[in-house]
Amino acid sequence: MNSITAIVPAAGIGSRMQAERPKQYLTIGDKTLLEHAIAGLLAHPSIGRVVVAVSAGDPYFSALPVARDPRVTRVTGGSERADSVLAGLQAVTAASWVLVHDAARPCLHLDDLSRLLSIARTSRVGGLLAAPVRDTMKRGEPGKNRIAHTVDRNDLWHALTPQFFPTDLLRACLERALNEGATITDEASALEHCGYHPELIAGRSDNIKVTRPEDLALAAFYLTQLHNKESA
Repeated sequence: MNSITAIVPAAGIGSRMQAERPKQYLTIGDKTLLEHAIAGLLAHPSIGRVVVAVSAGDPYFSALPVARDPRVTRVTGGSERADSVLAGLQAVTAASWVLVHDAARPCLHLDDLSRLLSIARTSRVGGLLAAPVRDTMKRGEPGKNRIAHTVDRNDLWHALTPQFFPTDLLRACLERALNEGATITDEASALEHCGYHPELIAGRSDNIKVTRPEDLALAAFYLTQLHNKESA
């Protein structure tokens, strides 16, 4: 498989973290979440380049050691995730497939990533890492903190990242979905809007996205376990 380019949208502010800086620049050990996410991608031999989309006035990225890695390219992202991914796609020239990974998802396992990348041999649509829902799911009444009904969790999945698609297909679907005013919560939802059905590749549930303050300690624990496994 030819070298794959990964895009990391990192222009968000992460307001739910209630931190003094965007969550992707919070640290675990001596690295930011963004650096951990990038390192997890570049650890795979099939990924030769990472394009990071940051906000126009970002004062943090250029100070990171990873900003000087020749495999890492910085572009200016947009106000929404889809805008940042499209900005990243503009910098993708030769790669026929592209991977998109959350900047605040630092606990990616190489074996999960390998299983996802392997679908390029058989799929024309692509897919994403996902974890089956295990908890009982409740739908609330509109605008109220009260249960409307229990949702059947069979066939429900938590969408994770990375998500992996043919470059031209992802670009076309994102552009069409934006033009048609669709709600795009992740890259797969843009393909869904255009009538495609990406594959669900079962991934580890500890591939968490740091969203709230309590997630940082949990991610630190999972990273320790991951590094111990890799060094064993």
